[in-house]
Amino acid sequence: MLAPWLTGPAAEKTVAGWSDAVGLDLVRLGTTAGAEEITDTAVTQPLIVALGLLAARRLTEAAPLTEGTVVAGHSIGELTAAAVAGVLSDDDAVALAGVRGREMAAACAVTPTSMAAVLGGDEQTVLDRLAELGLDPANRNGAGQIVAAGSTDAIAELVAGPPQGARVREIPVAGAFHTAHMEPARAALAEHASSLRVADPVLPLLSNADGTVVTSGTEVLSRLVAQVTRPVRWDLCLQDLAGRGVGAALELPPGATLTGLVKRAIKGTPTRAVKTPEQLDAAAELVAGHGK
Repeated sequence: MLAPWLTGPAAEKTVAGWSDAVGLDLVRLGTTAGAEEITDTAVTQPLIVALGLLAARRLTEAAPLTEGTVVAGHSIGELTAAAVAGVLSDDDAVALAGVRGREMAAACAVTPTSMAAVLGGDEQTVLDRLAELGLDPANRNGAGQIVAAGSTDAIAELVAGPPQGARVREIPVAGAFHTAHMEPARAALAEHASSLRVADPVLPLLSNADGTVVTSGTEVLSRLVAQVTRPVRWDLCLQDLAGRGVGAALELPPGATLTGLVKRAIKGTPTRAVKTPEQLDAAAELVAGHGK
């Protein structure tokens, strides 16, 4: 997924520097490594942030972001969003993602845990069923999707007995992200974050904690640390975007999951997921046309 973005010596040099910072060969991992290797969360997290920031640099060269651009990121994507909004330098964001991924992987090894997506059904009925099984609603994504997290036994029971009117699909992840199981990772992340310099956002930046705009760089960093043990409230981020009457939504690579959520939650909103550099011109047009 990284190969198309490594055009020119500047991009390769940048990623090589990030590789040194996180202790991983991100160039190899993003170009020739196998799926099993890059799905290790210790690798996935810095790789996703690195890719998103490479694309953001290219995008903003073509269409500078104005104050009318609201920035948000889901889970690890919130680090990318913080860098795009000017809170963290790109270098610090990738390094923080490296610590986050490594420490979350270590926390996952302590107790067998997992996650599962619950699709459809009445929201309160779903939440009641999770509480009954001792599971956390780790991601409340809106558009009828809640991701449950907790012990592997409880997840298996949820898959076998889903809430009324809902479907459940187990997610192949290392463990129960965004729950108390990640407390060791939060502590390590807090220690690393204490040495970082931050700035206040230059663009409106929505928080995963409650979907509100955070105007203090120090507060953003504090929330990024706490986020690993707290639910992602993407549903509240979508509510904020809908309330603002957003003109369009643009998703940085590598995926298109958030684009799908926007389509279902804010119907009629033009969307685009950027996956390759060839799509940057169309993305820049979207920003230029709706960024005010």
